[in-house]
Amino acid sequence: MKEANPVVWFEIYVHDLNRAVKFYEEVLKVELFDLNDPSDASVLMKGFPGNMEAYGASGALIKMKGMEPSGNNSTVVYFGCDDCAVLESRVSENGGKVQQPKMSIGEHGFVSLVVDSEGNTIGFHSLK
Repeated sequence: MKEANPVVWFEIYVHDLNRAVKFYEEVLKVELFDLNDPSDASVLMKGFPGNMEAYGASGALIKMKGMEPSGNNSTVVYFGCDDCAVLESRVSENGGKVQQPKMSIGEHGFVSLVVDSEGNTIGFHSLK
């Protein structure tokens, strides 16, 4: 089996997307780009630059109903896997719950959100 880093994507939830973009662009000296959620137009996203062929993970700033910054679910780490549904199927039996079942994110694959046994929200990402 090929070794891979377990974290593939991050999301930072914000109250004010423009203010957050300014902060990150200024502090990191990067230019964020528009992203959209093909399943929910109310989700506002700005992506960090990244290279899928390079070491490390990229992510996005996100303004989304139900996800609040500053503590409660302010950051979600996505764990890469072959199929989100496979990992999802193991969550309940291990003391967690599925918050958002596997869903398409268009050309970027699939994601699901789960709550771990400690109450933390984490994500899974797969290409199938």
